[in-house]
Amino acid sequence: ANERKMMLLIPVIAVCLFGLTMSYKVEPLPDSYAGLGEGPHWDVARQSLYYVDLEAGSLLRYDYAQNKVYKTKIEGETLAGFVLPVEGRPQEFAVGCGRRVVIVNWDGVSPSAKVVRTLFEVQPLMEKNRLNDAKVDPRGRFFGGTMRYIGDEFEFRHGELYRWEAGGQVSVIKGDVGISNGLAWDEKAKKFYYIDTTDYEVKSYDYDFETGVASNPKVIFNLRKNSPKDHLLPDGLTIDTEGNLYVATFNGATIYKVNPNTGKILLEIKFPTKQITSAAFGGPNLDILYVTTAAKFDQPAPAGTTYKVTGLNATGYPGVNLKV
Repeated sequence: ANERKMMLLIPVIAVCLFGLTMSYKVEPLPDSYAGLGEGPHWDVARQSLYYVDLEAGSLLRYDYAQNKVYKTKIEGETLAGFVLPVEGRPQEFAVGCGRRVVIVNWDGVSPSAKVVRTLFEVQPLMEKNRLNDAKVDPRGRFFGGTMRYIGDEFEFRHGELYRWEAGGQVSVIKGDVGISNGLAWDEKAKKFYYIDTTDYEVKSYDYDFETGVASNPKVIFNLRKNSPKDHLLPDGLTIDTEGNLYVATFNGATIYKVNPNTGKILLEIKFPTKQITSAAFGGPNLDILYVTTAAKFDQPAPAGTTYKVTGLNATGYPGVNLKV
């Protein structure tokens, strides 16, 4: 217990060493393990954080009031890339299973859940690909992409980024993607932010919220180091109400708070495990940063734990439900 307390205090001390007056606290959620935790989504109506254990084909729900995590296995599926609540249908969720976006029925408590229908499929002939991260834009549209699942995704850039909206066809936004990952939108700045992990950078796009069209890509944050083996791998992404980005690093034990206008790092949020996969603001006041991690490639404990970060003096946006 003392070791764990020390682990949680280390980040706060590190922040103070940089001369900042602000301190934050990193705490594990109880029984929150996911071997490859991903896709955190805060649901305001249920005051719950939904996320996935990607390679287990499982969905998880952290109930804020109960301080408890519920977990379910999707029957017949081995992968669950993301989980997005469906607008107006409390027990339905859009989930990325392989290259299909399916609708899963789950009551948020039961240990098993069922696929009820397929919404759409992408790259049907690309058997070595799978869907990865996905989110819903502020107007209810689906955005998400694929990556190579078998083989070297850094060498074979066969992924794509897609947009889908109710009543329409799925369309390709971007090709030549290695690992389609973090997404975020800023309505005030009229921007869309996107991460392809194999590019080692965050890009901004001008975004038309009425049409869902992204244009004019620009690199706003670069995680390349001196040599490729030292490059930090950007993974998931979220944004606060001031427009600052929070970039998770898969191999860096850190989330970087970044000003997208200057590219300047405003804060380094440190964790006691390396593979930081994604983050989302939540809690009753939307001021808690929930963070998923992974335990791939034999990472030691506490890898795979899901964390909450408090004391950041920032608020974010809740997850948006998918309109179908």
